[in-house]
Amino acid sequence: MPSFDTVSELNVHEVANAVDQANRELSQRFDFKDTGARFELQEFTITLHAQVDFQLKQMLEILKLRLSKRGVDLVCLEVKEPQTSLSAAHQEVLLKHGIDQDAGRKIMRLVKDSKLRVQASLQGDKVRISGKQRDELQAAIALLRGAKLDVPLQFNNFRD
Repeated sequence: MPSFDTVSELNVHEVANAVDQANRELSQRFDFKDTGARFELQEFTITLHAQVDFQLKQMLEILKLRLSKRGVDLVCLEVKEPQTSLSAAHQEVLLKHGIDQDAGRKIMRLVKDSKLRVQASLQGDKVRISGKQRDELQAAIALLRGAKLDVPLQFNNFRD
């Protein structure tokens, strides 16, 4: 029986490249010279360090531009509130990855309500969709691509 997996994965290497490019751009820009502004990547958290809150907003735009140019979907970004003190400001940007239980249930409900002749089952951090015909599976992929979900989706492991 044909099936495919719906997953939400981040290419960590592309994220690291985007953060490196953003740091390089900060070192080149005149308004950020000698300010100590920088990006730090740790696991799935990017921390923005600057002197004032205004610079954090500019840095966030630089980061979004670099991530989008590297092919990382911006839906996976969860931007926290900036923390400011007298001499410095910092802000965390969390990178969401994986399909949690709530998003998995939304995907399953969406597929079930579409009246397509496919079955969806939640398996850990992915949703497996199976059906009898390849055309039905392709319709399910089109349905999920058009849906407005809060996680970026990729489709892999397509089997006939």
